Amino acid sequence: MRNSNSIPVIAVYDIGKTNKKLFLFSEDYEVVYEKSVTLPETVDEDSFPCEDLGLLSHWIKDSFADVLTKEEFDIIAINFTAYGASFVHVDKGGNPLTPLYNYLKPYPADLSRKFYDKYGGEIMLSMHTASPVLGSLNSGMQLYRIKHTQKEIFKQIAYSLHLPQYVSYLLTGKTYSDITSIGCHTNLWNFPQNNYHEWVYREGIIEKLAPLFPSDGITEITAYGKKLRAGIGLHDSSAALIPYLTSFREPFVLISTGTWSISLNPFNPHPLTVEELQQDCLSYITYRGKPVKASRLFAGYEHEQQTKRLADHFNKNKDFYTSVEYDGEIVRTLRSKPPITTGDKSAITAFSKRDLNDFSSYEEAYHQLMLDIINSQIQATSLILKDTITKRIFVDGGFSKNPIFMRLLAEAFRGIEVYAASVAQATAMGSALAIHGYWNYKPAPKDIIKLKYYDTSPAS
Repeated sequence: MRNSNSIPVIAVYDIGKTNKKLFLFSEDYEVVYEKSVTLPETVDEDSFPCEDLGLLSHWIKDSFADVLTKEEFDIIAINFTAYGASFVHVDKGGNPLTPLYNYLKPYPADLSRKFYDKYGGEIMLSMHTASPVLGSLNSGMQLYRIKHTQKEIFKQIAYSLHLPQYVSYLLTGKTYSDITSIGCHTNLWNFPQNNYHEWVYREGIIEKLAPLFPSDGITEITAYGKKLRAGIGLHDSSAALIPYLTSFREPFVLISTGTWSISLNPFNPHPLTVEELQQDCLSYITYRGKPVKASRLFAGYEHEQQTKRLADHFNKNKDFYTSVEYDGEIVRTLRSKPPITTGDKSAITAFSKRDLNDFSSYEEAYHQLMLDIINSQIQATSLILKDTITKRIFVDGGFSKNPIFMRLLAEAFRGIEVYAASVAQATAMGSALAIHGYWNYKPAPKDIIKLKYYDTSPAS
């Protein structure tokens, strides 16, 4: 018997590369329970680091069994989100056949060449699949590799499930594919035809993919004796966009910042061009099946590496940058100097080529780093703004808390309102919102996103 005072909630698993989390959200989308774990990695047969699938599976099952016993909560529904580009290949009994291969694992060059030569070349196939050539990060290529290098394993695969759908399967016992995972730089989906690409059929990959199921749909299950409504899981980047799509109707761009700075434009209907693909653009698919043009910049990684360099050179703590305030005079002085060209297309920004002895202080050098990051950010974001009308730019993640980044970005896009945005547990909340109507009788709250406006007037 349930306590009559128990709180109706939805459970959401948010599986990141580093942290694995379980949340319970109330009907008002407040986090009323949180459990988090960091699990040690293991290695695959080539000694390359990868997720320990056994540990992950045990934690998910054990933590769910535990939370169901808590009398203060009445779990109505459950959904899942996880990082993408990762397949779990299971046999007819649902047992994993391989390690959970790391999407950073180098892809065999000869096999890649064979694939693209057979199916129209890199440019043509990338345009059709909205997927730059990314090796193992194109998760469909992982299946292609298994077919051609592990033939006996390939024969035994009943289903290849992207990680969000495998996590769902662990608790629901149901096998489905989800468009937010299938459509995200996998090489599997033909965007112009809105269907699987021809190679998926010709290679027999289609036989290994579970049926597509609506990302905002649910199945009825009984878990540990309790009836629940369960989603099938979403790709984390698509899930993080849902609170914004729910809250705002006018065209916007979201710059989601972390290790990668990803600019997402759900209101850009134009197909990717060759030029955009060559500049690391791609397309995601929303939970309702619409393409989202996106561009990527390795900005968080660049910031991390260069602030270490600055700390060493100026003998400061590695997080000293957090105390540096925006200085308009420094910005004007730095902008008056001739620009530099690196001649290195692999450089994320120009800053890695700069001589730190040219700067009189840490503060001056840090402002230059941020100017260089913003210059690259302007280029990346402008690619997905082209030929669209955008009212607002929202920035979430690490850089949204950096006043220098935000001020320089607002100056760069003076015709657009620029906001630092914060959503508590945006990825997990997006997964809950995706199936809102199936578990929550209240309207979705309007204040789930906190905004801070950055004035676009010239620097003083």
